[in-house]
Amino acid sequence: MSIVVDRHELGPIGTNCYVVRASRSATEAVVIDPSGDAAQLRLELARFGASCTAILITHGHWDHLLGVAELAEGTGAPVHMAEDERAMLENLPDLVPAGVVARGYTPDVLLRGDETLELAGVTFETLRVPGHSPGHLAYHAGDSLFSGDVLFAGSVGRTDLPGADWDTLVETIRRLTERFSPETIVYSGHGPPTTLGAELARNPFLAPLRAS
Repeated sequence: MSIVVDRHELGPIGTNCYVVRASRSATEAVVIDPSGDAAQLRLELARFGASCTAILITHGHWDHLLGVAELAEGTGAPVHMAEDERAMLENLPDLVPAGVVARGYTPDVLLRGDETLELAGVTFETLRVPGHSPGHLAYHAGDSLFSGDVLFAGSVGRTDLPGADWDTLVETIRRLTERFSPETIVYSGHGPPTTLGAELARNPFLAPLRAS
């Protein structure tokens, strides 16, 4: 399945938000991690001639959640996220840095990982990928993996945050590289797209996987 992915860097630290469609002519879209200005996203959707029919959240860190409430209320799209990180969205105003304005929201669909979601003509497989945060989810669709903050081009997610763990993160990435082809496109929470093969071959943080 070939899908169309448009990347937007939003919010105060340039977090990636993705608009995913089944084709260029599709009239429905899924938004992954609406991390900033929801008005900008709605303008982009209007330019595409598409409506937002679902919102997917990779994990509960504040920079991935800033536009959720506004986008959900403005479009009526149900919000999907991990059940054990829902409190981070619901209590978002208490978790953002000083000077950042945020609104909480109660997610509509709670996930555990290993679900199949049929949204906007696209089949998404949910994957539990802990290490950066305990309930972190990734979404696989076609030849694409929306990895959140697990894996980046040339780097990996931080493990100095509450609930994070280095060994768990490495094992998570090992499972991803074993399960999916090297050509799988990785759409990360920050930075440009990459592939699983490129990261396994060159990412300095994945040396333990190359040595095993």
